[in-house]
This record gives sequence, C-alpha cells and structure tokens, in this order.
Amino acid sequence: MFQIGKTIVSEDIIEKDFLCNLSACKGACCIDGDAGAPIDKNEIEILEAIYPKVKPFLRKEGIEAIEKQGLYTTNDYGDFETPLINGADCAFVIFDDKKTALCGIEEAYNQGEIAWKKPVSCHLYPVRIQEYSEFVGVNYEKWDICDDACTLGRELQVPIYKFVKEALIRKFGEEWYAELETVAKGMNR
Repeated sequence: MFQIGKTIVSEDIIEKDFLCNLSACKGACCIDGDAGAPIDKNEIEILEAIYPKVKPFLRKEGIEAIEKQGLYTTNDYGDFETPLINGADCAFVIFDDKKTALCGIEEAYNQGEIAWKKPVSCHLYPVRIQEYSEFVGVNYEKWDICDDACTLGRELQVPIYKFVKEALIRKFGEEWYAELETVAKGMNR
C-alpha cells in the first residue's frame, strides 16, 4: 500500500490487470451479490433530479422497486445503496438484446438525456472506496465473476488503474491521478 494525499491505495490497482468483458460476464456485477451499489451522500440529490429522465429507460420491475423502496436504501451501517429488485438485480439494470445487464442511468447519459454517467462506485468498479475518519482506502475488489475481465486485462496489458482512469479522476481529481501514474511508473507499470 502507498499514500497519495489522504488516500491509502492498494498496490493491486497498479499490479493487477482488468478489462471488463461484458460478452463473457453479461454484466453480472449489476445482478449478483447481496447489496445494491454504494451511493455517495452527494449523489442522492443528483439521483432525485435525474430520475424523471432516467425512468423511461428502466424496466417495469426496476420502476416498481424504486417506487416501493425509494431511489436509494440504507444498509445496516448507514451507507446508501441502490435499491434491488427482489434482492438481486439493481433497480437501474436494463438488458440489451443479448441479455447483457446494462445501467439505465448510463443509457440515459449515452442518449444525451442527462449529464451524469452513473454512481461513482459503479464507474470505479472493480475499485472500491472505503472512507475512514482520517483517510480513504482505495482497494481492488476481487470477485470471481470478473475472472474473464482479469484474463482479458492480462492479455491486453491493461492495469486496473488505467481501466478506471476516468472514474478515478472523477473521484479524486487530475492531480491525484498524476501522482498515481508517477507511482505506477516507479513500479514499471
């Protein structure tokens, strides 16, 4: 691990490779697991503002889950998360014609309906952020459903930090990312 400002960063995000392979996993990270995607407190207001433009992109089941649970739920630790459909799919999940899970929020963004891509936790995946009182942990979350993404990343030599560059800059800024690149160069990555 190493420190950049008030972040403690796992060397895994430099040393490990990753490149999403949606044709292999079919977007399993959005439909598997036991919790919704983490949502930052400042993202709640954004979700509330954009929901009317996102709603037409969502499935009936997703809209029903949101209307029943709200745009976000709160877990046992007081953290905010996206609601789930029957304890599984994220309420914002949609499917393409190949049955690949996609994000309804991101689809609204891609169609030019909104200017916000999706929750930063989703954009950062497989990097997970953990906030502590004095620092922020930046870690790689290894999940077996992403084995194909790890294989593809190795084949194409794409380190995790490069795969999530846009999201890391979105979360921490250009200067922070430049420092990360300096560390990576020192590690020959």
